[in-house]
Amino acid sequence: MNELYEKSLKKLELDKVLELLAEHAGSEAAKEKCRAMTPLTDADDIRALQKETSDACKLITLKGSPSLGGIRDMSASLARADRGGVLSTEELLQIAGCLKSARMVKNYADGDSVPTVLDPWFFQLMANKYLEEKIYTCIPAKDEIADAASDELASIRRKIRQQSAKIRESLQKIISSPSYAKILREPIITIRSDRFVVPVKSECKNDLPGLVHDVSASGSTFFIEPMQAVNANNALRELFVAERKEIERILAELSSECANYRTHIEENYRVLVTLDCIFARAKLSFAMNAMEPEIRTDGRLELKRARHPLIDRQAVVPISVRLGTDFDTLIITGPNTGGKTVTLKTIGLLTLMAECGMHIPADDGSYVSVFPLVLADIGDEQSIEQSLSTFSAHMKNIVEIVSVCDSESLVLLDELGAGTDPAEGAALAVALIEFCRQCGAKVAATTHYAELKIYAMRTDGVINASCEFDVETLKPTYRLLIGIPGKSNAFAISRRLGLPEHIIDKAKSMVNENDTNFEDVLNQLEQQRQEMERARAEAEQLRLETEKQKKQSEQYYNEIKLQREKAAQQAKKEAQYIIDDARRTANQVYDELKQLRKQMQDSTDVQNSNERQAALRRTLNEAEAKLSGGEEKKERPKASREIRVGDTVELLKYGSKATVLSIGKDGTYQLQAGIMKVNAKANEIYLLENQPKGNAKKVIEGKVRELKAAVSPELDLRGMAVDEALPVLDNFLDSAFLANLPTVRIIHGKGTGVLRSAVQDELRRSKYVKSFRLGVYGEGENGVTIAEFK
Repeated sequence: MNELYEKSLKKLELDKVLELLAEHAGSEAAKEKCRAMTPLTDADDIRALQKETSDACKLITLKGSPSLGGIRDMSASLARADRGGVLSTEELLQIAGCLKSARMVKNYADGDSVPTVLDPWFFQLMANKYLEEKIYTCIPAKDEIADAASDELASIRRKIRQQSAKIRESLQKIISSPSYAKILREPIITIRSDRFVVPVKSECKNDLPGLVHDVSASGSTFFIEPMQAVNANNALRELFVAERKEIERILAELSSECANYRTHIEENYRVLVTLDCIFARAKLSFAMNAMEPEIRTDGRLELKRARHPLIDRQAVVPISVRLGTDFDTLIITGPNTGGKTVTLKTIGLLTLMAECGMHIPADDGSYVSVFPLVLADIGDEQSIEQSLSTFSAHMKNIVEIVSVCDSESLVLLDELGAGTDPAEGAALAVALIEFCRQCGAKVAATTHYAELKIYAMRTDGVINASCEFDVETLKPTYRLLIGIPGKSNAFAISRRLGLPEHIIDKAKSMVNENDTNFEDVLNQLEQQRQEMERARAEAEQLRLETEKQKKQSEQYYNEIKLQREKAAQQAKKEAQYIIDDARRTANQVYDELKQLRKQMQDSTDVQNSNERQAALRRTLNEAEAKLSGGEEKKERPKASREIRVGDTVELLKYGSKATVLSIGKDGTYQLQAGIMKVNAKANEIYLLENQPKGNAKKVIEGKVRELKAAVSPELDLRGMAVDEALPVLDNFLDSAFLANLPTVRIIHGKGTGVLRSAVQDELRRSKYVKSFRLGVYGEGENGVTIAEFK
């Protein structure tokens, strides 16, 4: 990476974006890796990084972020352990933390079978729960070894506690004895150099035989170990030495275990740092509301509603810009503070972000090309120490850009040709742009020179653009208008700020006539543009309204079509149910008849036979009632004449047609219905006069509609006993299921809960019910049960 390219990256503020990226990383190693990122130049590598970022975003959306904090570089510690060194408790805890992070991240990946390009990274992680738990068991905290680290350590510490208790007991006798009360400074037991001592007044130090271990700062108190405690303190000291040796042995054993798994631990660390960087890019994508751009290699670039990532999201105005499509050079003009430089930086910075694998803050459909060199001359580099003026500083950078510019370069030039004579500066600017175009580079430049505006209008492949400025408010709108040259608006801004009119008029009179005419042309173009924009906005609004109405019409049509199909299917289902129910009833009646005949042959029990016949008639009546569907009888128009032999009539009870064979003296009619002859009274038949053939079908469809309309989605069982409520509930479920209701509401009240339990038991047994639940607030809470059908 040459110095000019590094300088361009800094001018475009890539380092600040990388710092934002580092803030989203969990570990210090990942933060440093983020800060050290550089743009890639291979399109496939960039696409792979972009896909990693996108898949990390998908995983965060589905499962949240993995735990990647607290990872530290342990290579030096592992290398020392591999050479036989003993690691400290802090180093061992860091290794355990890395193993824990690897295990948790691997579990995070295994928790769902969503395939992503990150799977190879997750697969490389190797969990070692044995070593992780062993370290945490032995070392619960920094500088602390648990008793459970080994049986020997637990035994030594138990002996230490016992020996300390013995020494305290013996010294307690001394400080409690009246004979020693006058020589003690305080009746307490303390510790000096890991040995138990008592504080003695300096003038009485010879009155207590023992060893002096310390003296107070004032010299008034001697800390003496009484002779009767010396041997006991020596034994305690030996136990402390044994404890230290055992701790060193435990740490050496753990260090050796870590050295055995050195390769796995270092590989886990490398993978975890990489994953931390990938998920940091995903988190930054969410923070910027960014998207994955298409990566191209044809030198084309288009950013739709792009936002500069370092400007506050609430304040930044999106811009849409393209380059390398129908033109290779973009000349941006307009007043100062209008957003020209921000546009240049947005183009360069978003290109560099994409080459680093980061998503860019733009709308879907945006794409960038891979530019191995993004060269920028932005800002004022005037330097007194280096004797550089503004023009000289710019020209020094441009000389370097010209020396390395090629067909794969993106060149960004701010205020090109400024800081010197306008005529010479404009000519130099045109020559520089032409040279970069001949090299095949893509160029975006900002300027105030009218000569460059004219050059862009006359040259193929070069196009004007302007940053819109509201002269009324003296504020830039920051909108980029491609194809429209911009105005500096110096006179208008000066007038709004209060400059006297005669001075402005004097200035206008001094402007070249050609320049004035050119500005007038720009004014006319701007007015035409605004009128076209308004017309386009109105047309777009009309188009959107038309599309909305079209979508609503299509939606209504689809809903009506769906309802019609659903009604047809439901009618067919209900008709099939009626047929199946009639068939079941007929089979049942047939079986009953067979049993009845058999009983009449084998038994003389007439009473029982009559009861069975009565039951059979009830069954037939119930079947008949179901087939009729509870249809209300409609008033028919009175026949226009008397019924005669040969007429066609309808049997009202059965809804079937029959032919009149004869009429009896008592007013009864003998009818031929199919292959059967039946007798009927006058009120049981109806004369059919010129009835259409499809009438029977209409009657059935009407009955189906009436049955469906009669079903309510709610059943109230309050006040009923259990044995009364359950049959009603069964009939209700049958009707609701046939009516294709998705859910029903059964009101049983709160009460003692007996009826509620009976209802829910019946729902569990029902073949129609998929699930049920108690009502929530607003539905009736515990007083109702909501059932959902299959």
